[in-house]
Amino acid sequence: MLNKHLYMLSTKILEWFRRVTLVSIAFFLACFLYGWIIEPNWIEVVPIQLTLPHLSSAFDGFKIVQISDIHVSRYMTQKRLDKIVTLINEQEPDIVAITGDFDSKLAPFNAHLLIEELTKINPQEITLAVLGNHDHFRHKEVRVRSALIKSNVLELNNSVYTIDINGEKLSFAGIDDPYVGTPDLKLVLQQLPTDGANIALVHEPDFADRLAQTDRFDLQLSGHSHGGQINIPGLGPVVLPIGGQKYSLGLNPIKNLLEYTNRGIGMTSIPIRFNSRPEVTIFILNSIN
Repeated sequence: MLNKHLYMLSTKILEWFRRVTLVSIAFFLACFLYGWIIEPNWIEVVPIQLTLPHLSSAFDGFKIVQISDIHVSRYMTQKRLDKIVTLINEQEPDIVAITGDFDSKLAPFNAHLLIEELTKINPQEITLAVLGNHDHFRHKEVRVRSALIKSNVLELNNSVYTIDINGEKLSFAGIDDPYVGTPDLKLVLQQLPTDGANIALVHEPDFADRLAQTDRFDLQLSGHSHGGQINIPGLGPVVLPIGGQKYSLGLNPIKNLLEYTNRGIGMTSIPIRFNSRPEVTIFILNSIN
């Protein structure tokens, strides 16, 4: 009798274990398919109203659209990138800012795809960019820079681009990748106008600590971290890269500086996004007055 009860109990335990195993496998398979197929194509357009203390009223309503981390590879198909470019143009931006990592260091560089799609971006003023760490891998920066020139994208390589409306200024400064490039903040500061709002494009967000010390910038736009790319609910990012561990996501105030980290649109290493949708950010600028 005892053996019969033990047999029935063991049978129930095995059946329970089998069901739990099947449910677990189905759950993880669903998560994998979601992260591999659905979320990488589920682009989020994020509108943000920003008041900058040094912005002239001449630039009220000025619109900046930021994307980051394109990472051209077999996972960034032409269809996907074309969809992103269409979203950018639908926002009718004054300026488009691309904050680095056009390339993916583990994949061949597809200059043709990049040129064909970036050429379609149509801002009122100009498209600006800086390079990221992947763009410098194995001296690929030469090919990336050539592709940007052919795409009518102005790389701010430790340089400044200023818009002047009747003597009122809004300046964009680009700093080459702080970790593997040739950044020169001193040179950039020498070029900055003494009046008007200043916005920095820097690939790695954690550079904001250094930038804030200068007290010369109102806003820093960055990427690099992909917002974690894979975020476990309740636990956060599985891994964050060096240079993107402190300010890995969203809007971060640092002294008198606002730093924004875009989640990017591409992927590296593991071609999965989970709880970190690709992002196109729209900044609408406002003056205090």
